[in-house]
Amino acid sequence: MKKYLHILFLALSAVSCVQNAKKQVPPEIVVAKDTVYPLGFCTDSFRVVSGEIKAGENFMAWVTRAGLSREKALCLAQVCDSVFDVRKMRAGAGWKAYFKDSTQLRYLVYDNSRIRQTIFCCGDSLWVRRYDKPVRTVEKKADVTIRSSLWSDMTAAGASPELISMLSDIYAWTVDFFGLQKGDRFRILYSEDFCEGESVGVGRIRYAEFIRDTTCLPAIWLDQGDGGNAYWNAKGESLRKAFLKAPLKFTRISSGFSYHRRHPVHGVVRPHTGVDYAAPTGTPVMSIGDGTVVSAGWGGGGGKTVKIRHNSVYTTGYLHLSRFAVSAGQRVSQGQVIGYVGRTGTATGPHLDFRVWKNGTPIDPLKMESPPAEPIGPEYLPLLQMRSKELHALFGDEADVVGRSGD
Repeated sequence: MKKYLHILFLALSAVSCVQNAKKQVPPEIVVAKDTVYPLGFCTDSFRVVSGEIKAGENFMAWVTRAGLSREKALCLAQVCDSVFDVRKMRAGAGWKAYFKDSTQLRYLVYDNSRIRQTIFCCGDSLWVRRYDKPVRTVEKKADVTIRSSLWSDMTAAGASPELISMLSDIYAWTVDFFGLQKGDRFRILYSEDFCEGESVGVGRIRYAEFIRDTTCLPAIWLDQGDGGNAYWNAKGESLRKAFLKAPLKFTRISSGFSYHRRHPVHGVVRPHTGVDYAAPTGTPVMSIGDGTVVSAGWGGGGGKTVKIRHNSVYTTGYLHLSRFAVSAGQRVSQGQVIGYVGRTGTATGPHLDFRVWKNGTPIDPLKMESPPAEPIGPEYLPLLQMRSKELHALFGDEADVVGRSGD
């Protein structure tokens, strides 16, 4: 009997041990994870020297100045291949050199831009690769009412110069930026890219509105994939026209079209069959439309003058230029720079005298009618109209608007 009791006791003890073992939680096993270094190496474990590319400095001069031997520099240049074009070194670009044991150069990092870097491994093995920093895209709004000028009011409202330039390009055919009135309003939906907390550029204007009194002119982005215009009004009409509204940007009109203007130099009343745009010397002057350069030379009192024939009806003239960017007989496209503002010929200061002839007769450039380009394809019209309504509705909540200048 005692023997059986002893066996029973041993059995119960074994069961108890098994149950207790089940209740015990094994210690947590910590698995070391590899640290991901964006540049491919731990930058903190090296001595770092930073600098900038000097004017006129080439690839060989840079890497040898940074501490690489000439023999290795030649080999490194050969492995760049399509990753890095050694001929396109940019003066002022930042770089960093990483040294092991104080003197042994292991890595070079070149700043292609605020987003992209190129890493050069300079150790026993030589290799080159690119690294693109993470970019965060933010959808934004801007709402600006004109009080003085597009530039000053939009910058005061927090808009970037890049956004202003993009907006003026979109409406270049339909809005006279030299004739903006107090109370005119621009509303814009756009994306902006940020890298390391700093803006690195405006992505795209998806939708915009130019509002004057009760008239609203929308600009809706929709790409048909044909490489042509991508901005339309709600009817599907292209915002792009045969002619730009003006041949240069962000200046002021100093004198208009008139047959009874007193000449500022000669003091006599004579016709001025053009529009004068006051602008600093060197300001780029653009052709308002596609065409052929009829002449590019001296025009007497008009100084250095370019004339462009656009079709059988219209010819334009650009007077008082400081220098030319085209020559006679050359084919030019809309928006192409054909010269630069100056004060050649009879002029009291730097400006552009812009003229338009219709069937050989001078007309007021500010009153010239410009036919639109081809409308959107009919298969895209329903999508365009739906997008227009959806994007317009986003302005219903203006709590996150960039700013409203003058409000």
